[in-house]
Amino acid sequence: MTALAALGFGMMTSAAWAGDVRVMWYSDGVEGEVIADLLNRFMEQNPDINVILDNVAYKVVQEQLQIQLEAGTGPDIARVTNLKALASHWLDLTPHLQDPAYWEANFGDYADWMREDGSTAINGFLTQLTLTGGFANKTLFEQAGVAIPGDDATWDDWIAAASEVQASQQTAAAFAIDRSGHRISGPNASYGANYIGPDRAPLPVDAGTKAFAEKLVAWTNDGKMLKDTWVSASGSTYRAAADDFINAAIPFYYSGSWQVANLSTKIGDGFDWVATGSPCGTAGCSGLGGGAGLVAIKYTQNPEDVAKVMEYLGSAAVVKEFSERTLFLPAHKGVASAGGLAWASEDPNVGPALDKFVEASGDIVPAAAALPAWKWGSAYYGALANRISQVMAGELTLDDAYARIDADVAEAVAAAGGN
Repeated sequence: MTALAALGFGMMTSAAWAGDVRVMWYSDGVEGEVIADLLNRFMEQNPDINVILDNVAYKVVQEQLQIQLEAGTGPDIARVTNLKALASHWLDLTPHLQDPAYWEANFGDYADWMREDGSTAINGFLTQLTLTGGFANKTLFEQAGVAIPGDDATWDDWIAAASEVQASQQTAAAFAIDRSGHRISGPNASYGANYIGPDRAPLPVDAGTKAFAEKLVAWTNDGKMLKDTWVSASGSTYRAAADDFINAAIPFYYSGSWQVANLSTKIGDGFDWVATGSPCGTAGCSGLGGGAGLVAIKYTQNPEDVAKVMEYLGSAAVVKEFSERTLFLPAHKGVASAGGLAWASEDPNVGPALDKFVEASGDIVPAAAALPAWKWGSAYYGALANRISQVMAGELTLDDAYARIDADVAEAVAAAGGN
């Protein structure tokens, strides 16, 4: 399988031959290794089906998959976060599944996140639930003699505290947020932002979005936000700041629950760290829920084989094992409600971090809760990342950025044929 995956990106541009199922997969942490192990096990049990796993960078999924799909090609199965905007390309697995009721019962709460509006299709399932939130380097805070802010601390409180640590410990910056419009949308909603109009069309940039954008730009200009995270890339390109946190270059990092396994693996016993939940704004202390979905592609030549792979990966036992080994929160209702997940980690930082994210899931404000199932979410996120980074780079003013965000989103809507 590794050899086949190494054949290159060119092989990913067409659906698999008969008997083959090609999977496009990206990883934030260890999940690429786990899924490879699980799929090898599947092939041992199903020798007539050859699963080809293409482990690719997240950027490939974000920037190349849509091009393939619009050409009527692509893999047979893909792990994606841009679930709603690309929903027209997903296969309805319903006629190919042995027990569609099982899927509705266990994955139905999130099915609309990947469906076309008004559809009742079963397109796939979330490989995990995620929630945006912060991480603090507990060791750096302790060495600086600065108390970690409490649960009701505001964004201003957190940046002030992290700035004290920066000054004391001579870190590169006080904090960083991943270069992602998705990542700043929970904070935006915490300041009252709402992207979705009554007709579900995108609203213009509002006061809540402006409030946090202005803070973010000011913190960047003051050297408190790690500038390179946002200005070292262009367009809507995603850039995580995980390595900067792992290398103790920043005492506070805002990303999400999917980073827990990555941080545990790479930090080891280098320093102690904690999950913090989301700092508060004027309207709440909200992160943004979400998750990566494993979806079937409707251009496959092998829908029956694809369904068999999806049924295996979506089974309760496999979901439980995948969640335990990857340290991801399961999106399977039966697995989640049964509890008793044996997290595969001896790291004392991991269990409390995952528990904190579970606790913080109750703080999601309605405007943020509505975004995962909204068709134009990805267009809005991309415009936010692109234009705000241009302000940080000195290429635009904030007022110019707001106007261009509105124009970018309107253009995306028009290009897709409207609402």
